Amino acid sequence: MTKYGFGLSVAVLAVMGMTGCATKKWVRTQTTPLADQTSQLEDKTAANGRQIRDVDSRAQAGIQQAQSSADTATQNAQNASKSAGDAETAANDAVHRADTLESVVKGLDNYRQVGDVTVTFGFDKAVLTDDDKQQLDSFAGQLGSAKSYILEVTGGTDSTGPAQYNYDLSNRRADTVVQYLAMKYNIAPHRFYLIGIGKDQYVADNKTAEGRKQNRRVQVQLLSNMSALAAPDAQAAPPTGQVGTMGTPPPAPGSDLE
Repeated sequence: MTKYGFGLSVAVLAVMGMTGCATKKWVRTQTTPLADQTSQLEDKTAANGRQIRDVDSRAQAGIQQAQSSADTATQNAQNASKSAGDAETAANDAVHRADTLESVVKGLDNYRQVGDVTVTFGFDKAVLTDDDKQQLDSFAGQLGSAKSYILEVTGGTDSTGPAQYNYDLSNRRADTVVQYLAMKYNIAPHRFYLIGIGKDQYVADNKTAEGRKQNRRVQVQLLSNMSALAAPDAQAAPPTGQVGTMGTPPPAPGSDLE
């Protein structure tokens, strides 16, 4: 009985051991795929996190670079605007300003008008239209061949409004024309003689709309110094009767020196 009981116990333990091994194997079979999937999910999550951080980093770098470029462009634009403003101020300071041309130009009688152009402005305006610019461009085509010239720029207004306001407005209109010609065609400021006449000198009847339009004008006259142009010719051609050495006149026919 003892041997039988002992054998039975051994058999039970063997069965239990086999059952336990089978259970552990089944658990491993069921849990291993879950562990693998969890590991893969964690790897993907980590990879996604790294990609997100990388994209965010590059986006921030791009934003900073774009902001830096924008700041640089803004600064360059400000510098360019300041340079243009300084140049415009310097040009305005160098322009001759007077009530009449006779008061600032010596020997004005030696100057002759060789070209002119007139542009008109809207009511209370001092801005050039496209048509005005085209007319000034056509006029400026004469300047390339002009010698010893000056430009008389005369601004005017119609009769509407106070006299002092119109005088200032006529100067602003003349300034607008001077700035356009000086900056586009690189004309030296000292060649300009700017004259603002307000409403004192009108060219048409201020009682009509067309007349007032004609009076809201700036006239540019191209004046050439004829004496300066004639000087080289005068030096090249000696006075009549003076030829030979030391300026001795030729002997007259029938004289004792013949």
